[in-house]
Amino acid sequence: MLELAQKQDGFLGFESAREDVGITVSYWRDMDAIKSWREHADYSVAREKGRKEWYKSFKTRIAKVEREYEFENLQVDRS
Repeated sequence: MLELAQKQDGFLGFESAREDVGITVSYWRDMDAIKSWREHADYSVAREKGRKEWYKSFKTRIAKVEREYEFENLQVDRS
């Protein structure tokens, strides 16, 4: 689905983490781009298959990112 999403107008990027709980966050230009993705035929099929076969539950949250901060300490040796 990621390859398909990346081809969609308005797709900005994604982040994913898989441990005890899996989470994927996708970023879109606006609500119209989100709606177009939600209505994409291949995504709709995968979403329904997920509901029936893969997931016990899942949550979708649509939020607007107002600001982003980042910090990276290059002095810390993490090995």
